[in-house]
Amino acid sequence: MRFGYDGAGFFGWAHQPGRRTVEGEILGALREHRQFGAHAPRTLPVASRTDRGVSARGNALALESDLTASRLLRTLNGLVPDVFFTHAVEVEGGFLPRRAAGRTYRYLEPIGDHEVGRWRALAKGFVGSFDVRSFGRGLPADRPTVRTLTRADVTQEGEWLVVELEGRSFVWGMVRKIIAALDAAESGALSEASLEAARRGDRRLALPLAEPEGLILWEVHYPFGWGAEPAALSRPQQRFWDDQRLRGARRSAVLSRVAPTTGSREEVGPRVSR
Repeated sequence: MRFGYDGAGFFGWAHQPGRRTVEGEILGALREHRQFGAHAPRTLPVASRTDRGVSARGNALALESDLTASRLLRTLNGLVPDVFFTHAVEVEGGFLPRRAAGRTYRYLEPIGDHEVGRWRALAKGFVGSFDVRSFGRGLPADRPTVRTLTRADVTQEGEWLVVELEGRSFVWGMVRKIIAALDAAESGALSEASLEAARRGDRRLALPLAEPEGLILWEVHYPFGWGAEPAALSRPQQRFWDDQRLRGARRSAVLSRVAPTTGSREEVGPRVSR
């Protein structure tokens, strides 16, 4: 099953007692649904376990069911309004979503004073294999941990810088630390020589994590095509989207009327400066 979710409403993917998580909400809904009931799984094999606040457009999980792919999509899309199942395909028993051919992440950074060309040039330095001990969390310090990126692109979409990273696998926190490294290198707080030394594993950097809300698991790649696709959002999902759009528009309208600004108050956008 290919699925996405708005990470703002969840404490990450993995089930945690007393906290709303993506896995916990799906499992709870499956246990309550008559089609699954007592036969609902205890855990869900998933391609990527996202952190709190991180969203997904194309994560993937495996689920055993007697329903057809199209029927299963309709069923799941009626369970949790801020989780969206988009595709389904039959696979062999024991299939593990984590064994994907690759993953693509996108990070949205407010453009502010950033220079797109500078970010693009810095990002290219991450293409290829490198030591990720400075760019991940919970890694052993006494030996190199190597990952390979096949693509690192930076584009501008309106008020946003869009950083797209692609590779077979990522360590915990890797994308957010790379974003922090790009920001620090552009500002001069981190030299390009130090950044390159960290990628070689010759030195360790104490990088912060970029904000999770900007990160989207964009796609998980497999050597097969996705099958059944739903025609539209379910009613609960449509109500969720309509409510979120209204909340966003109202928030912007309120801020534009109460915030002391020197220019137009018609719009409050994501402009930031150092």
